[in-house]
Order: sequence, then structure tokens, then C-alpha cells
Amino acid sequence: MIKVAVWGAGMMGQGLLGYILDRPGQIELVGVIDADPVRQGSTVGDLLGRRCDMPVTGDAAAVLAREPEVVCICTRSNLDEVADQVEAAVRAGANVLCTAETLAYPWASDPDWAERFEDLAVEYDVSILGTGINPGFMLDALIVAWSSVCLRIDRIEAQRINDLSPFGPTVMQSQGVGTTVEEFERGVAEGTIVGHIGFPESIGLIADAIGWEIDEVVETREPIITTVPRETPHVKVAPGNVCGCRHIGRGYSNGELKIELVHPQQIHPHLEGVETGDYITIIGDPEIHMSTSPEVPGGKGTFASTGNYIQLIVDAPSGILTVTDLPVPRFWAPTD
Repeated sequence: MIKVAVWGAGMMGQGLLGYILDRPGQIELVGVIDADPVRQGSTVGDLLGRRCDMPVTGDAAAVLAREPEVVCICTRSNLDEVADQVEAAVRAGANVLCTAETLAYPWASDPDWAERFEDLAVEYDVSILGTGINPGFMLDALIVAWSSVCLRIDRIEAQRINDLSPFGPTVMQSQGVGTTVEEFERGVAEGTIVGHIGFPESIGLIADAIGWEIDEVVETREPIITTVPRETPHVKVAPGNVCGCRHIGRGYSNGELKIELVHPQQIHPHLEGVETGDYITIIGDPEIHMSTSPEVPGGKGTFASTGNYIQLIVDAPSGILTVTDLPVPRFWAPTD
């Protein structure tokens, strides 16, 4: 039995909690932490609509005192936002799995942070790993896996086309959904519309794995403009306004484009004939063309990935790791 605590009981955390409850013979849930007073005092059963009397608490110290072997952090996206949570878990002697996109390859955004936490993890003899569908698999780890059958690689191109409709207002705002074109452009300039978080991390992870030196990463964000009305429970978009963001990350080596990752995200893409999917092209010998449609759902992919790494992280070497440092993850069958 692996003792696990979950930090963050939002959509991702709840998905992961369901994963854990499906494996009672292999995982022992020892605590759930959440900063939202609305969730505090509820039980996991209340949140998931199934039997579990584990309470959700804001008292992180009390949960960490139960000595979890793994703490799964499903809270925020950026290193500075999760730093205190990661540090607390590490100092409690727990391995950390975290869905923060920037933790997938933290050297891309803050090498000083990465160095400090590398030292901390080694000191406490635990591992820290950023996981998820993207970064963490679709636009980086899967590409690295495909590279293993190549004799030569000249350039990598990959695209993830997905539907934002299931997500809530925070995601809609970060993608600029519902804005005018002028508001979108202003939001990008001001940093309130960010699109996808994780392109520098994915590019860095790929390059590190296959031995490329990337000296420049350039990102562009373009509005996707609808010609038909679109609506979710959280936003209404009139024709002529922005229904999503086409975000592109390009990695260059000595001025040569080596990696191009494209991630157009919008609500209800089918309304204008757009099919979701994941696509990888490796230009080289042999040339690789991988495609899967529809998209692998981001939410399910992220909490499944996190859960499936639990059994791998407990035996991993200490320090900050990437998904390419560990054995190939695999499905972990539920138990009765």
C-alpha cells in the first residue's frame, strides 16, 4: 500500500481522488488539502458522490504529519504558485507529483528555482516530478518515444487541437474566449491572456532528451474568431468575437527552426467543421506521422497520468525529475 495525500480538490484533484478510490488495495488515501473554504469541511464522498468519509481540510501540516509517501499537488500552473506546497511536502519526506505545467521542465522558466529544489529533494531523499497530458506526454514525452525509432531527426512538428468547452471561467479568461479582437490583443500584451502554459517546458524537455541545444524559444498567440454563435455555461461568444487562442511555440538552434508546437484551443470547434486531435510529425529518417482523433481529453489524461506515476515515483532517484527520466508509465489496473 502506498500512502498518498492530494493537495487541491478542484477538477483535477477530484479526478485523481476518483482514481485513488478505485485502487483501495494499492493506495491508501491519508488526507486531502484544499485552500477553498467552500470545500473545507466536506468529505471526498461529498465531492465525488461516492462513499468516502475522508474530510477536506485547509490544515496542510496535519495531513503531512500523517507521513504520506507521495503528495499529489493539483493546484496552480506556475513555479512561484506551487513553491510553498512543494517545499512543505518535500520537508515532510514525501515524493511530489505535481500538475503545474512549469514543473514539467522547470529549468526553462526558472533555473535558480530548479537548482534550489533539486538540492532540497536530494537532501530529503525524495523525488519531484511534473506530470500531465501537456506538458508531460502528448507534445513532449510521446515525441521523445517516437524519436527512438529514428536514425536522423531534422525537425519536429506537433499539434494538439482541442475543445475548451468543458472548462470553467478561469480557463476561458486565460484563453481570451468571449473577448473582441482588440481586447484579445490587449490581454496578450498585458499578460492576462496567456493561452497554453508549457511550450518552453515541452521544447526544453524534447531537446534535452534527444541532445539538441535550443538557444531561443519564440511564442505567438493569435485569436480564433468565430463566424457563428458559440456558448458554454460560462461564456457566450457572438460572431466576430474570439472563441479561442491559437498558441504556437517555436524552438530555434543557431537560427534554425527545430521544434514547432501548435496548440489551437477553442470552444465547440465542431460548429465550424474543426475536428479535435493530436498530431506528431518528425522530419528525418524515417519520417514519422502520428495522428489520433478526437483529442485525448486533457482532464482525464492529466489525472490518469498523475495517478499512474504514483507507483513509479516511490522508487525513483531523488531530485527533480522529468517524465523522460523514469520508466515508461503504464496503466495501473483498479482493484476491488
